[in-house]
Amino acid sequence: MNVLLIGSGGREHALAWALAASPLLSRLYCAPGNAGIAEVAECVPLKTDDHAAVIRFAREKAVDFVVVGPEAPLVAGLADDLGAAGIKVFGPSRAAAQLEGSKGFTKDLCAEFNIPTGAYRRFTDAASAKAYAASQSLPIVIKADGLAAGKGVTIAMTRAEADAAIDTCFAGAFGAAGHEVVVEEFLDGEEASFFALVDGKNALALATAQDHKRVGDGDTGPNTGGMGAYSPAPVMTPALVRRTMDEIILPTVRGMVARGTPFRGVLFAGLMLTADGPKLIEYNVRFGDPETQVLMMRLKSDLLAALLATADGVLDNFDLRWSDDVALTVVMASKGYPGEYTKGTEIRGLDAAAAVDGVQIFHAGTERRDGRIQATGGRVLNVTALGRTVSDAQARAYAAVDKIDWPGGFCRRDIGWRAIARERQEKAGG
Repeated sequence: MNVLLIGSGGREHALAWALAASPLLSRLYCAPGNAGIAEVAECVPLKTDDHAAVIRFAREKAVDFVVVGPEAPLVAGLADDLGAAGIKVFGPSRAAAQLEGSKGFTKDLCAEFNIPTGAYRRFTDAASAKAYAASQSLPIVIKADGLAAGKGVTIAMTRAEADAAIDTCFAGAFGAAGHEVVVEEFLDGEEASFFALVDGKNALALATAQDHKRVGDGDTGPNTGGMGAYSPAPVMTPALVRRTMDEIILPTVRGMVARGTPFRGVLFAGLMLTADGPKLIEYNVRFGDPETQVLMMRLKSDLLAALLATADGVLDNFDLRWSDDVALTVVMASKGYPGEYTKGTEIRGLDAAAAVDGVQIFHAGTERRDGRIQATGGRVLNVTALGRTVSDAQARAYAAVDKIDWPGGFCRRDIGWRAIARERQEKAGG
């Protein structure tokens, strides 16, 4: 079958790499893609916010199935328009995508269906939001309600920081995303990423993963889109996986059906593992980045078959196989990220890095110009490795990183540190 993948980041390169291995695949297109994706798919310069153009292309190329990678097209209703045109799609409807498109929508769903999350209130004016925040304990979390490219969340340690974050939202810093603000309780614990395929009624848990949001070693500095990840996440024990499914994922699936907006696609739950158990921080309605990179390295089953089963509503008859190995990815980013950074810097040494045993390099923000690979984004490469343990995978990933010649880039040097500390504790205890 012919497949069109929407997106251009590291997540999409990992998905394209896995889709390309499917025996069901005839031809793989990606819009718009990147330099790495071009090695496994035909990249096409489609404007993915032009839904009519996407539908025209799908019809011209006899595309049987469209896989939507990023959240913005889903929130904008691309899946609805493709479905109305008779084209099968992986990804939720506009109404179901509100789970990511509106933080207030998700919090209200949690309240209605008794899904554990932090206490919250929604506000449409700064004065009311500030008054509520002042009545709560610190730290407190201020969130722009809508999509803000990962930049609309502030963990305020002081009243002044909370007030400033609220003013920033209502002043238009995040556009329409900040017209409403959610003020919520700060949850204390360890974060984990949890993914499940959902076909409307059934949910199938994927392998666990954990990412590193802060830009600097030791989890310091500002939050980013993610500087690295590993899978499985040792903190997510089988008992915690069961609780997450029973207390968070399945009630969400049932709640969306009850509301008349059944969810079909992948649910990505950002969890906080508190003393009281797992609580939902927020939902995303697409695969995570960079978690997808480590999940695809460990997936032994046919990804295309799994996505089709999700779209067709037959997950109750489906299962997935995962490698016992650990996967770890190191994000290489342009210097200055997550602030201002220079585009167009040249990257060399990728072939030597990819030759390291067990390593796969996924491109996130690259283009090939005059035969050279250049950086075009903030997060640029995902150097990903498999290993018997987290330590093994980490060693291989950094061995590959050290072969990449890119003066304009940087990375954290401690990805996986929590899991490695656990490994050492277990070894010492054993």
